[in-house]
Amino acid sequence: MMKSNSLRSYFLAGTGTAAFALIGVICVLAGRPALATEQFAKDTGKSCGACHTAAAGGGPLTTLGEKFHANGDKLP
Repeated sequence: MMKSNSLRSYFLAGTGTAAFALIGVICVLAGRPALATEQFAKDTGKSCGACHTAAAGGGPLTTLGEKFHANGDKLP
């Protein structure tokens, strides 16, 4: 009888670990991509640095970037 309980405990522990790992993988894969893209910069004629403090894009927004975001992601 003792062996049965030990096997059940190992099975339940393994199942919980597998479920936790699966949830972690799903969270990583389901991450949302950035909405701004190089194509957006090409379409608007603006560089990434027009809306972001870093010239290559990313980081805090400039005044134009804040206005763009406040305007529903459309150029003001």
